[in-house]
Amino acid sequence: MRTRGRTLAGLGVLAALAALCGCTVRPLGADGRPPGGGPVSAVGPGAPWRPGDSGPGVRELQARLRQLDWLFDGPTGSYDDLTERGVRGFQGKRGLPVTGVTDAATWRRLVAMTRPPGEWELYLMGGQPAAAPDPRCLTGRVLCVSETSRTLRWMVDGRTVSEMAVRFGTRRSPTREGAFPVYRKSRHQVSTLYGSPMPYAMFFSGGEAVHYSYDFAARGYAGGSHGCVNVRDEAAIAQVFAHVRVGDKVVVYR
Repeated sequence: MRTRGRTLAGLGVLAALAALCGCTVRPLGADGRPPGGGPVSAVGPGAPWRPGDSGPGVRELQARLRQLDWLFDGPTGSYDDLTERGVRGFQGKRGLPVTGVTDAATWRRLVAMTRPPGEWELYLMGGQPAAAPDPRCLTGRVLCVSETSRTLRWMVDGRTVSEMAVRFGTRRSPTREGAFPVYRKSRHQVSTLYGSPMPYAMFFSGGEAVHYSYDFAARGYAGGSHGCVNVRDEAAIAQVFAHVRVGDKVVVYR
């Protein structure tokens, strides 16, 4: 009964945080998976990993280091200097040889002290693979936005020109789904309702737009928009903004 009480209390705290922050909180299950059984990295004993390596194994390593506060950025999937520093700190704290390389002994100790990371722990700051495009995206010039994979494809005549991570509105202010035309563009837009900057805004439905978000760039999926499609890669959205025309299509789908 005590365990059940603690669990209910924890869920109550999450709900309160969601209400205060205006973001969607996705508590993980006992197995580290998000609700609905989202995919979790299934990396086996792939160590060693070392600086310069990349891939899903490195991404899981970074997510587990984050759980123990040995890494605060990412996960990115690239074994950079911050990852090496985190591994060194973990090794020194646990009496392991301090090499900065994730050998088998380091990996086993890390796995024993952490839980399998959930899907959006692995992609907290983006980098997730894009979902297959909706059929409506396969003709013409389209901003093809998948809510399932949280990605945007800029497509021309069925060809993907670029991809980027995006986030959406919260349950209180969800992003509208459907096919819409871009009816206005504004390079230096500021929200008239919230006073927040919306650079590279491409409006497609009422006040909803695809635009760059400073908050998304800083906090990743810890936050949410008021209905807009947020992009965190400023260089990528600037390039797309330069090519999108008024009248081009936006498709938002699950």
